Amino acid sequence: MPWLSANWPRRSSKPDEPMQAQPPIIPCRFLSLRALLFLFLLLFPPCMGYCQVSALLTPPQEQIPPLHDDMDNQSLIIAATRHLDYLRTLPSTASLQVKDNHCSRECLLESMETFLQILRQNPCPAALDQAVRENFILYQAGGRDKKNNGEMLITGYYEPLLDGSLTRKGDFIHPLYAQPEGLISYQDKRTGKKTSGRVDINGEKVPFWSRAEIEKENHLAGSELVYLKDPVDSFVLHVQGSGKIRLPNGSQRAIQFAATNGLEYKSIGKLLVDEEKMSCQEATMPTIRQYLEKNPEDRQRILHHNPRFVFFQWNDKKDSPTGSIGLPLTPGRSIAVDPKTLPTGAMAYLISRKPVLNNQGQLERWETLQRFVLPQDTGSAIKGPGRADLFLGNGHYAEVAAGNMKEEGQLYFLVKRQANHGETDSAVAAKLPDLP
Repeated sequence: MPWLSANWPRRSSKPDEPMQAQPPIIPCRFLSLRALLFLFLLLFPPCMGYCQVSALLTPPQEQIPPLHDDMDNQSLIIAATRHLDYLRTLPSTASLQVKDNHCSRECLLESMETFLQILRQNPCPAALDQAVRENFILYQAGGRDKKNNGEMLITGYYEPLLDGSLTRKGDFIHPLYAQPEGLISYQDKRTGKKTSGRVDINGEKVPFWSRAEIEKENHLAGSELVYLKDPVDSFVLHVQGSGKIRLPNGSQRAIQFAATNGLEYKSIGKLLVDEEKMSCQEATMPTIRQYLEKNPEDRQRILHHNPRFVFFQWNDKKDSPTGSIGLPLTPGRSIAVDPKTLPTGAMAYLISRKPVLNNQGQLERWETLQRFVLPQDTGSAIKGPGRADLFLGNGHYAEVAAGNMKEEGQLYFLVKRQANHGETDSAVAAKLPDLP
């Protein structure tokens, strides 16, 4: 989890915009404007033909590490099939521009279909690697460095399980709010950008209240959705963007992002590092939580350093959290990227590190993470070609991993060779190579 990012949170995360009416091509009735923005960037960026432009590197294909996958085949088939269904909802004008290659909607569909054909043959690791190389060109995300060396920062996010109550009682005094009726979307005259805000008593459109104003001045009375025991838990859920609430009767309800107040995110991890309360290496969520527990008198000041505030809605219709393109997120397979700089319609391959826990559930060591992933989410901290956020699911491992992951990595995107070079004969099926 990128606790040091100047732009965090994300979330499902990756929340940024108020709700708006959905265009007819979207199959999900309850997508936020964040989802619409994601699709708008995919379909209608400032270039002819409604194409998404991605400035990727073209590494020598023989220098790309072996394309082995450290997860199960079935989870990848599920995630890729969902992504294929999403691509089929896009209009015929949707396309992707990578370097000098123009990939149409049909190209994106053919790429995903070919990849699924390979997976359904249940290849061994060597056969999978060879089949992908023979059928696809791999492009690499440019990375964080201006030198375009391909090195990225890889973080993780998860779905927390928190105790809550639908009414304010006992220790349950920290509310999560539904999207308030007074939240509006308007164009900021100063920046010219669309933002969230409210109408003041003079009828003027102004920025929405900050986190401190909302929590101190009770501006949103009547919009409470559920109450939590711990203000830090509430903050964590704002960062993650989705989670599950365990009610007093033992039942659980899923909750997810609806909108934000539109104010810029300020990282509390960076604040603690700047104030020399901890080092950059120490600024993980577990360490930050420990600091806040030991210094309760400083907790409100630190949490209120971040003016951004997230509003929620119940998600009673889906078992998994929903990403910004309206698809259920697949643990270990769904990633969040910046759709302004990285392609969102293509399969990807991620190399980084993952934590390994001991028998007591504590972080013991790190080992290589290498797997195929799908860009199915966005996040306000996930900016530029050097950031990706991996959805880890729920449970203890997911919480520990997400709280500690801030690893270097590389990300590659797959475009089918035939489709990439203008061949559109979808009858050409992928075939596994003959291996000795």
